[in-house]
Amino acid sequence: MIRTGRQYRDSLRDGRQVFINGERVKDVTVHPSFKPLVDIRALVYDMQHDAATREVMSYCDNGQRHAIGNKLPMTQDDWWDKRRATDTVLDRIGGIVTRIGDETVGEMWSLHDGQDLLNEVDPRFSANIRNHVARVVELDPFHVSANTDPKGDRSKRPQDQDPDMLLHVVKETDAGLVVRGAKYETAAAYANQAFTKPTIANWGDSDYSDYAVGFICDFSSPNLKFICRTGFAGRGPAADYPLANKFDEIDSLVIFDDVLVPWENVLFYRHTRAASFIRATLHRYSAFAYVQRNLKLADMLIGAALFNARQTGLDKQQAVQEKLAQLACYREGINAHLTAAVALGERSPAGLLMPNQSLLFTGRVLATSKLHEMMHIARELCGGQICVTPDKAAFDDPETRPWLEKFYKVNDDWEPEDRRKLLAFARDLLNSDYAGHRLTFQLFAQSPPFAHLAAVYRSFDWNGPLAFVQKAADLSVKVLPPGLKPKRNGAVP
Repeated sequence: MIRTGRQYRDSLRDGRQVFINGERVKDVTVHPSFKPLVDIRALVYDMQHDAATREVMSYCDNGQRHAIGNKLPMTQDDWWDKRRATDTVLDRIGGIVTRIGDETVGEMWSLHDGQDLLNEVDPRFSANIRNHVARVVELDPFHVSANTDPKGDRSKRPQDQDPDMLLHVVKETDAGLVVRGAKYETAAAYANQAFTKPTIANWGDSDYSDYAVGFICDFSSPNLKFICRTGFAGRGPAADYPLANKFDEIDSLVIFDDVLVPWENVLFYRHTRAASFIRATLHRYSAFAYVQRNLKLADMLIGAALFNARQTGLDKQQAVQEKLAQLACYREGINAHLTAAVALGERSPAGLLMPNQSLLFTGRVLATSKLHEMMHIARELCGGQICVTPDKAAFDDPETRPWLEKFYKVNDDWEPEDRRKLLAFARDLLNSDYAGHRLTFQLFAQSPPFAHLAAVYRSFDWNGPLAFVQKAADLSVKVLPPGLKPKRNGAVP
């Protein structure tokens, strides 16, 4: 059944070893670096029970309530429901949080599609993935994804350097596998479990490898350590940094110091084909929720820029309108890709409804590759005051307040405090340490840009343009195998 926020908080008090800023954290639910995000995730759980949001956030199956985000997508309506639930959360919290589970759980559905491949090495593994997909639906854990290793020297095989640079199996036991190494993962310190798998496939010609392992990691397991980066919350007053203090998602280097993974949690092992499959298909579902966050980020850029233009009376100028239109085109480009990806959804090998893969991945490239340009346009529209405005304390100080009220009162509609709030919001969105972190995060969180383009290359229907030009140019060369017709990406079904 769906959990409550209190049950989620209690689940984190399991003795886990979390370190940040050189200290051991006693309780992540109250530590100032983690509490803002723990509170948001707890709120999401409570929204699933709240009468005002329950029908949007959950669904009923055999008399039991389950989270919409965890539901296996079978129809277009399932995807519209997921999109609506995510928007409801982001609207409620007034910002963007990426790792709350609705994005990362989709990675398991990709492995669900690869059960025939898993059966080649051991039928138990396909049974394990089915069990864990069902377990996520039934128990509603905070599920994240562990992908990125420290990597080391990437010109060498992992066996030719410190073997722990990539997570690997060091021993098989009757109880399960013992693994050693490390993974970077956002939100791990305050999550319950992670789908842990290889990030690269540098195995040479080997069919079997101790590095080709995927499993569900229970974050309450002994011998795990979470070494976290310094957070942005608390670096400055919340009035001056409203986003950094509320929405900073802490990333951790998760150390696996000979951690036992029970056999029932192993999803594949010593099977490089399975590892390669999951790397190629990992985001066929999860990219949807990820790109949806970029859509909300575009709304934030537009809102901050347009409010500033209206505050200062510049929204009637053609040059300003043109830049606002560029932001709108970016926003609607993302929206169109998400909408069309559902409208032209495809059946997966296991019978799930995938968003149209070509449209989804090209939408991801648009959203990530153009974000820095859109942020710069928003900076231009917000003007130089976002980098020179004094902080809230100066607006409160009796000696400086009269002067700031004089020069920040734009007109009778815009009081100095609203002007200050907007500029603080825009600074944190565009110029702060947190803003730079978010830009890098959006670029790399689901894999680096070359992998985004590789996903487009694998999913685009190249046969369609080839067949069209073959006919238009009257070419005799056979570009398609006999009987094969192009899928006609984007055509009306």
